[in-house]
Amino acid sequence: MSDATAYAVLDDRVLVVRGSADGDWTASERLVGRDFESVAASADRPERAFAGTVESGIQRTTDGGDTWDRVAPDVDDRVTALAVSPHDPDVVWAGTEPSAVYRSTDGGDSWESLPPLTDLPSESAWSFPPRPHTHHVRWLEVDPHDPERLYVAIEAGALVRTGDGGETWQDRPEGARRDNHTLATHPDVEGRVYTAAGDGYAQSEDGGDTWAYPQDGLGHRYVWGMAVPRSDPDTVVVSAASGARSAHTVSTAEAYVYRTTNAGDEETEWHLSMDGLPEAEGTVRSVLAAADGPTLFALNNRGLYRSADAGDSWNRVALDWGEEYESQTPRGLVVV
Repeated sequence: MSDATAYAVLDDRVLVVRGSADGDWTASERLVGRDFESVAASADRPERAFAGTVESGIQRTTDGGDTWDRVAPDVDDRVTALAVSPHDPDVVWAGTEPSAVYRSTDGGDSWESLPPLTDLPSESAWSFPPRPHTHHVRWLEVDPHDPERLYVAIEAGALVRTGDGGETWQDRPEGARRDNHTLATHPDVEGRVYTAAGDGYAQSEDGGDTWAYPQDGLGHRYVWGMAVPRSDPDTVVVSAASGARSAHTVSTAEAYVYRTTNAGDEETEWHLSMDGLPEAEGTVRSVLAAADGPTLFALNNRGLYRSADAGDSWNRVALDWGEEYESQTPRGLVVV
């Protein structure tokens, strides 16, 4: 394998995990004691990453995770989602609770607030059950074929789109999932959008205008994490559970990983993909991330796992992983 850096966000710290070409891995703890929600980075600028927190805004590193500083001082709300544009690593998007979207065009030095999402007609129906009087942006996905097109997952209540960089918002495409957790696109298939949602998996082939819901073999329908290998847009790997408590709560956790290799077919079939992963009982839903080619990573309370075959099998990354980590529910993962 080539050198890689993973920014792994747990409940209360960032792990900067570095892997070398000879397979050795090291991890350094950073920002211990903060409450985290999200993370983003770009392979075009691997030394720069962004982490979203509950009360400390957006934290940025420009030296590969050694030091971090707060940017966007005006963003005081929970920073629940982050994304770096695949077209320009200096364009960074942030989503918050309550639901709002911000954008930086200079690598995080300055930020602008985009027109409010809360003006959309469906906003009155949005609600995040653990905090029922609010809602948030759970995921931001930039279309790899159009830098002005952005997909926004609202937890819970809507999928929102923009085709003009956030100047205007398109509310709730007909048929889209309501409780979207993770969105994905792929540079090899224009128009395809994948979503892992609390009400199941869904996929669009036309930029979100229409949707299909392939569930055959997906034995658990509360779908959370998702990764699509860069080498194959028809392979999709998701983490799933029977509900929110078994997905997120360590004491009641029971989460699985599923995989399909024919996401482009009408008869998509899912299969369990647990070879090398810890047993489902006691394991929270994995956060998944794609690296180069067919390489995927999965992060859960039992450790960090790597797949070299697009999720068909997994190996645990050799790191010290004590009880303190096992009691946490990971929040985000990005590999550059």
